[in-house]
Amino acid sequence: MTSPSTGFLARPDGPRIAFDDVGSGAPAILLSHGLFMNRSMFEPQVTHFRDRHRCIAWDERSHGDTEWTGPYSLWDSARDQLALMDHLDIDRAVLVGMSQGGLLSLRTALLAPERVLGLVMLSSQAGTINPESGAAFTTMADTWQGGPSQDTLAAIGGKILGPGVDEDVWFAHWRGMPAQHVRDAVSALTSRDDLTDRLGEIACPTLVVHGSADASTGLDRARAVHDGVPDSRGMVVVPDAPHAANLTDPQAVNSAIDSFLAQL
Repeated sequence: MTSPSTGFLARPDGPRIAFDDVGSGAPAILLSHGLFMNRSMFEPQVTHFRDRHRCIAWDERSHGDTEWTGPYSLWDSARDQLALMDHLDIDRAVLVGMSQGGLLSLRTALLAPERVLGLVMLSSQAGTINPESGAAFTTMADTWQGGPSQDTLAAIGGKILGPGVDEDVWFAHWRGMPAQHVRDAVSALTSRDDLTDRLGEIACPTLVVHGSADASTGLDRARAVHDGVPDSRGMVVVPDAPHAANLTDPQAVNSAIDSFLAQL
């Protein structure tokens, strides 16, 4: 981030949440990252929006600079997001969630619909994980002790990153992730409940953005969100973009979000 105001929120009996609070202007944008990532993944978005919007990027449990060890669910993460909004005196915000960040933001929109002005589902979905992927994630987490192997790093990078993304930066980050954090994060993701049948309860305008080459979440999952929410303002497919489309194709992603914000 560029000159962020970094803060921490210590939740009673919960995590110490790290966040960056940058820029000014309404509506505020709250950015939630995906599995294995951290708040720095949104630098292209914060740089673009900070002159017109207050931007808050935060680290979820088991990730980045947030301090937490132990089991949790994505519903817990959604409550963390609401607590962060309370802490920052933000009544309503636009939630931008990438992958896991979208999954938790859906839950935020269900828990407190009056707090969510708009929802951007970036490389995300509403369903459960398929058994094969779940088993692979669990095996990866179980063998993380002592750090990930080069093959593991390459596998994660192949699922998430893409052309133009500095994989060395992310490989170094993943090498530094404690094994227990990885196990807790993977457990939260793989044990999640299916919200597909609850998409009709999402009350806010919603935008779906997805890369056509996403190797982690299929386009059919994104389309199910677009078709299922009552007020979808569109589904933008970024040609040839991977899971981390906001990093490889920031101009296309930012433009889609700009158009969405103009409708709110």
